[in-house]
Amino acid sequence: MIDLIAHNLAPIMFVSVMAMLLIGYPVAFTLAAGGLIFFVIGVEMSSISPEIRLFWPLLQAHPERIYGIMYNDTLLAIPFFTFMGLILERSGMAEDLLETIGQLFGPIRGGLAYAVVLVGALLAATTGVVAASVIAMGLISLPIMIRYGYNRSMATGTIAAAGTLAQIVPPSLVLIVMADQLGRSVGDMYIGALYPALIIVAAYCLYIFAVTLIKPQWAPALPVEARTLGRGVTSLLAVLAISIAVHFLAYHFIFDSLRYETRFVWSATSAAALALGISMANRKFQLGLMSRLAEQVVIVLIPPLALIFLVLGTIFLGIATPTEGGAMGATGALVLAIIKRRMNTNTLKQALDSTTRLSAFVMFILIGARVFGLTFYGVNGNVWIEELLLGLPGGTSGFLVVVTVLVFVLGCFLDFFEIAFIMVPLLAPVAEKLGIDLIWFGIILGINLQTSFLTPPFGFALFYLRSIAPMKEWMDKPSGRMLPGVKTTEIYKGALPFIIIQFIVILLVIAFPQLVTHYKDDKAVRDPNMKIEIPGFGGGALDGGMPGMTLPSLGENGGNGLPGLTLPSLGMPGAEPAVPEEPAPGMDLSQPPNFN
Repeated sequence: MIDLIAHNLAPIMFVSVMAMLLIGYPVAFTLAAGGLIFFVIGVEMSSISPEIRLFWPLLQAHPERIYGIMYNDTLLAIPFFTFMGLILERSGMAEDLLETIGQLFGPIRGGLAYAVVLVGALLAATTGVVAASVIAMGLISLPIMIRYGYNRSMATGTIAAAGTLAQIVPPSLVLIVMADQLGRSVGDMYIGALYPALIIVAAYCLYIFAVTLIKPQWAPALPVEARTLGRGVTSLLAVLAISIAVHFLAYHFIFDSLRYETRFVWSATSAAALALGISMANRKFQLGLMSRLAEQVVIVLIPPLALIFLVLGTIFLGIATPTEGGAMGATGALVLAIIKRRMNTNTLKQALDSTTRLSAFVMFILIGARVFGLTFYGVNGNVWIEELLLGLPGGTSGFLVVVTVLVFVLGCFLDFFEIAFIMVPLLAPVAEKLGIDLIWFGIILGINLQTSFLTPPFGFALFYLRSIAPMKEWMDKPSGRMLPGVKTTEIYKGALPFIIIQFIVILLVIAFPQLVTHYKDDKAVRDPNMKIEIPGFGGGALDGGMPGMTLPSLGENGGNGLPGLTLPSLGMPGAEPAVPEEPAPGMDLSQPPNFN
């Protein structure tokens, strides 16, 4: 019996720790305690089973492993992006974006739903926090959508799905953690996630368009009296055309002497600054050059878009690392909040407090995962995982399908940090052995975790939305009507179409790896047949010698030799062997030299 337990200690350890997590014990302490308890068991059983490689001095490795977490520069991006998102969320940016884009798309059916999806993408690219996105959009847009007759399931499903975009749209915290655990570049992970994220946003909009065709009463247009900014799309298109023209002229003529990255940054900045300047001047001096709608759209959209470019643009162009980009984003968020006069001591204190809590949460989970990992690898847990997954039928496809299902099920119960720190280090070596690109693998896992946020009954996005959606009948003050509350079943029902969309996107990414692996295209690839030849330094003996670098002959027959330092010829391949010269007459080599 003891032999059987010793042989299967790795799966027993894994199942025990996962069971404790599913029961609800704190993650960091469960991982650390499980690692230490099974370390003691493993040391005691190491004399029974040669498969267990644990001994007491191995505990001395923990301080160095924990210190390795503390000086990890990649993880430093997490507090920066978290702080940036919290400052922006408290500065009212989400409210301004939803109101403005809702007015822009208001005249068309489903306009508010389109606005929620697009604002969700913008918030994801600036905040990167699911809870902040879902709660902000739920508080602002849900009452408006219900007021104007949107189907409740569609409204709640759209809000929850748009909020989860923060899981996959760079600069997602999921992608930062995933890159760290896979040992890959965060910048490559961001570039690889770009196309899948755009496909998900486009698929959401396509679903809304299909609903407006099949069930137009589910997503009506805003009534005329609700369009407070009026019309004026023509002037908005004119400003957009002028900005594009300025960008083109600045890129090709004004900044043409600079490097590509610098030219692009400065030309785009010039075009955006011109559009923003015209809009602000039009508002301040009542010039009448633009409509109110165009003016509001430019003034509200350009600051967050500039912040997105400041963070992601500099990373994609190679100007800044993700950590540096996060620091610039946090600074930019503070500047925007100060300009909008929405920064005060209380807001700053709340943002710092939440950032510190999340950073400490991540740090302690990582410490627990390191303690767990040392013991798990000591009982050959990695070998057990590899044998289990490599033996799956279907090769690469079978592995990806099983991992997708496994991560999806775990995502219904565990937070993405827990899955990333526990499961990803175990799955990554197997994926690498199967020849799977780890960036591609990480994006598949990221989309999968995003899907799990929507899955009833444990989806975190659904919990966030449930916490702020009215459960009972409530008074809508703008309309003066009593409106019924939102049922939990309506929230669950609304999420189902978006879950199906997510699975379709996962299948697309698996079927077409080029959607992710395009991050390699811009990198120089070395020709494996390339040979490096080092030229010789000889004069006549070695052909191809470099001129001017011929070494002088050390023999007396060479003209430049030093007397008494003649070296015997070593010969060249195919040459006659050198015959040693006879000693000079009268020289006795058996006697010491005589200096007269």
